[in-house]
Amino acid sequence: MAATDFKDYYAMLGISKTATSEEIKQAFRKLARKFHPDVNPNNKQAEAKFKEVNEAYEVLSDPDKRKKYDQFGQYWKQAGQGFPGGGPDMGGVDFGQYGSFNDFLNELFGGASPRSGRQSYSYRTPSGRPGGGFNDFGFPDSGTGGTQDTEAVIILTFAEAFSGVQKRFSLGNETIDVRIPGGAKTGTRLRVKGKGQINPMSQQRGDLYLKVELQPHTFFQIEGDNLVCEVLITPDEATLGAAIDVPTPDGHVSVKLPAGVRSGQSLRLRGKGWPIAKGGRGDQFVKVAIAPPKDLTPQERECYEKIRAIRTYNPRSHLAQVKL
Repeated sequence: MAATDFKDYYAMLGISKTATSEEIKQAFRKLARKFHPDVNPNNKQAEAKFKEVNEAYEVLSDPDKRKKYDQFGQYWKQAGQGFPGGGPDMGGVDFGQYGSFNDFLNELFGGASPRSGRQSYSYRTPSGRPGGGFNDFGFPDSGTGGTQDTEAVIILTFAEAFSGVQKRFSLGNETIDVRIPGGAKTGTRLRVKGKGQINPMSQQRGDLYLKVELQPHTFFQIEGDNLVCEVLITPDEATLGAAIDVPTPDGHVSVKLPAGVRSGQSLRLRGKGWPIAKGGRGDQFVKVAIAPPKDLTPQERECYEKIRAIRTYNPRSHLAQVKL
């Protein structure tokens, strides 16, 4: 690999070399959403950036790969395959004098292939392409380790993950349809058997693992098997009680607010949450927040002033007894 081929994975993710695993994950999620092909249809530049982001994350999120990358730079993949008679310090070899790793091997073995009693040091990927890179699925090729399984991130909207969705992908010359069942969440791993890479020695094919990431929703959040949302209510609704419309995955429903509901209190809608793998649904929790009006009409202001003048309730009366 020429020095000009070196890829700065830290720069690709916009992070420092001291970034934590959580910082790496956050940077990846942000950029993956920004450049995802579903968000940028027919945008070749965004597609290329998406592949670069995936490649950088695939290396930096793996502690072992990241360690090799930090230590050996552009030759981190070759370093992971070992050297005959040499330790992890690369035996003091100056790789900058070689145009590629194969050039080094040719000189090492005198232009001949290693004998049968020695390990092969080819750094071609199981798919046959040199140096890693990306397959047509947009997923990073793995190295030549014992496993030929491939893991990749698939980004879904809340609607796709809730109801389930079928996605079509291209794996080289092969097109596959993957059905993602309803109820997938961030961190869910789906196995597509026999769709990984081919082991060049055994010719057996590994599996493809899809790791789900959900795009943020403007209203809903997932906590376990439950959905959480926040709804603003007015002071009079909190005081007198009311019936309000609340969005759920099944459409809007009418929710009864009890008189005297407090800001921050949550109301439970049973069976309106996220699908559960074993069947059924979690619950939806509606957190209410009292939102006083910012712009009052003269009549509204007059009414509020009258209420203040005759109000007997003091929510801070207990503070008179507070001492150090």
